[in-house]
Amino acid sequence: MKPASPRKIGLLALVAATYAMVAGGPFGLEEIVAGNGYARAILILCLTPLLWAVPTALMVSELASALPETGGFYVWVRRALGPFWGFQESWLTFAGSIFDMAIYPILFSAYLAHLLPALGQGAIPFLIGALMILACVVMNLFGTRLVGASSIVFVLFLLAPFAFLIWHGIASPPLNAPTSALTRTDALGGILIAMWNYMGWDNASTIAGDVQNAPRTYGRAMGISLLVVVATYIAPILAVARARVPLSAWETGSWVTLAALFGGSRLALFMTAAALAAALSTFNALVLSLSRLPYGMACDRFLPHIFARENRRGAPWVAIVVCAVCWACAMGLGFERTVMLDVLLTGLSILLEFAALIVLRIQQPDLPRPFRIAGGPIGLVLVTAPPAILIVLSCARNHAERIGSVNALTAGAAIVLLGVIVYLLGPCRSMTE
Repeated sequence: MKPASPRKIGLLALVAATYAMVAGGPFGLEEIVAGNGYARAILILCLTPLLWAVPTALMVSELASALPETGGFYVWVRRALGPFWGFQESWLTFAGSIFDMAIYPILFSAYLAHLLPALGQGAIPFLIGALMILACVVMNLFGTRLVGASSIVFVLFLLAPFAFLIWHGIASPPLNAPTSALTRTDALGGILIAMWNYMGWDNASTIAGDVQNAPRTYGRAMGISLLVVVATYIAPILAVARARVPLSAWETGSWVTLAALFGGSRLALFMTAAALAAALSTFNALVLSLSRLPYGMACDRFLPHIFARENRRGAPWVAIVVCAVCWACAMGLGFERTVMLDVLLTGLSILLEFAALIVLRIQQPDLPRPFRIAGGPIGLVLVTAPPAILIVLSCARNHAERIGSVNALTAGAAIVLLGVIVYLLGPCRSMTE
């Protein structure tokens, strides 16, 4: 791995970057409301962070404060569990990223089609998503970087149309449109989508080498970010619920339709611009981060050395291009299947991080931990158990979802097994602890 940049970012910039990695705004919540109604959607969005986001944020805060190194979760798992599990952590994160990164072009195309319906026909959405991926690849090949100031500006721009939507939803009289009952109920599917919307806290750990006073900053940044994420998820849905908008109006990309309903064409255009910018900016930032996984794995002899090749600007161009092709191929799975595979694979990688948390507590009790989860062993169990239970539930839900001739759980298990095979047969076995 390359040494961290000497430039440091502060608390506010880390909060903005974390928000972009985890949330990127309320976009993507529409399926939760459509499948569960307003009351259940709010309940899901309130309970999921308590069972999923809070434990993960606490885990990241302790490990990032104890080991504030560039590489984050990979460093933690390898130090605690050894090279085999360090490789599996990278493999699961990379595999999960294939499905996670396919979601943003899907959302990008969906929101653009809401503005121009003709762009939602036939193969056009796939082509639009592919063009978005290509644009981000080109920018990354030219060495595009996210800086703290741009993250702050991006988040403010992203949330601005929702502030207007909330204002209109509160100030306007309720609609006279007839209410509509749920045509389907999918609480577990809603929880999985909520898990995806609350996922990504560990991604912030990879920039620990670029954070001012990282051991103390991470705990505060995680807490502030969590409050902002929950508030910006729930407030717009509450405003729309107060206005008695029928549930039939909710589908992927419907924030634009809702903006038009409350604020007319101008607010709809503003919302579309925010949605497109959110998908593009978040995807572009994650290309920069996630393409370094195969690059780093190649540097550690986990993958063929060709993945470590760089262009004149220092960008790992082979890794970027190969990742982009994988992300484009995964677009064909659709939003819900993509989310489920992402939650399964990334969730397993997060469980490895919790295992590293426990093992480091046992093996290295004297390791300085400026932020420490309270409660001793009982505290660790209380923090680790809820995410583990949610991962089991996600396995059950994936078992019911079909991907071609197999269910999603089988597909996910095959990807996990492939990681073990790659390690055992690949050149990574020469890596020493």
